[in-house]
Amino acid sequence: LPPPAYFPMNVKLNKEGYVNVEDIIKEAKAFDAKTFELVANETEALILDVRHQDDFEKGHIPKSIFIGIDGQFAPWVGALILDIKQEILLVTPEGREEETIKRLARVGYDNTIGYLKGGFEVWKNAGLEYDTVASVSAQVLEQKMQEKVPVFDVRKPGEYASEHILDVPSTPLDFLNEHLAEFPKEENFYLHCAGGYRSMIAASILKARGYHNVINVLGGFAAIRNTGIKTTNYVCPSTLK
Repeated sequence: LPPPAYFPMNVKLNKEGYVNVEDIIKEAKAFDAKTFELVANETEALILDVRHQDDFEKGHIPKSIFIGIDGQFAPWVGALILDIKQEILLVTPEGREEETIKRLARVGYDNTIGYLKGGFEVWKNAGLEYDTVASVSAQVLEQKMQEKVPVFDVRKPGEYASEHILDVPSTPLDFLNEHLAEFPKEENFYLHCAGGYRSMIAASILKARGYHNVINVLGGFAAIRNTGIKTTNYVCPSTLK
């Protein structure tokens, strides 16, 4: 696969110079819930939620994007946030704000303008609106597939080629924007990856774009293998990029 879009931008930063990480940390402000909401509404900042996918599933700020700090954080930030100058507002596990800002800065994302002080519980306790992600087990998916429901595999092409659900297309997370027209707007559809991290990223992006009929498959393909869902390693060349 081609390198993420931020690679050449990082090369440029390495040649021309970049902001000191400690200065970036000092610039990022700790916002209470009401101020965080105000700043989010008055700027074009991206709300980036880096908690565990299970926490994001149970509750998150509407239109926020999930990329968990304990997964392959930097590569997915680089692949999915195309503008390294994008202003960012953070929702982190409490106590991991500085770590997240540093890890973003290390790959060139220097515009973290602030974070939600006290974490998501502060937002929830303030009575502000929040969203959730619907999820089902692989066993429930097996039952639903008897109704011919739409299912999408967001793993990488190589993983898909190794083994995938029969008749399910490859829609890699890296190229999600190129597949938006394929996701139904009205009918419920199901997403899976290998274990649940990437499908939650995909679900968050789709929900932020108005696809509230998306359902995540818990445990991903690892769980699907333990069901009676039919899989194959045959690949039609037109399904891969």
